[in-house]
Amino acid sequence: MKKLFKCSVCNYIHEGTDAPDACPKCGAPKDKFVELGAEDAQKVYAAERTNDIHMEIIQLVDKIVELSKEGIGINLDPPCVSTFEKAKDEVYVIKQRSKAELEGHMKKGKW
Repeated sequence: MKKLFKCSVCNYIHEGTDAPDACPKCGAPKDKFVELGAEDAQKVYAAERTNDIHMEIIQLVDKIVELSKEGIGINLDPPCVSTFEKAKDEVYVIKQRSKAELEGHMKKGKW
């Protein structure tokens, strides 16, 4: 049965039947890994999809910023430019919310 092991040096999470011989992220030896208990492992698995959704939202925000800048550059007319400027500014808030939520997940061990 697969288990989760957390590197106590860099917090990398490994899934497997045993901890790796060396951490794939920081190279720490096997003895630096701690097996996560059932409750902590469940947090990680439960948050996996929502973490992915937040990351996708962040990527979509970046695309909206790109498109808005393109629209601003075309400079068709003031109302059009204003709409693109507002979109660019508003999506920053959305991006920051998702980033803050991801940080909260990490602090609670849900990454």
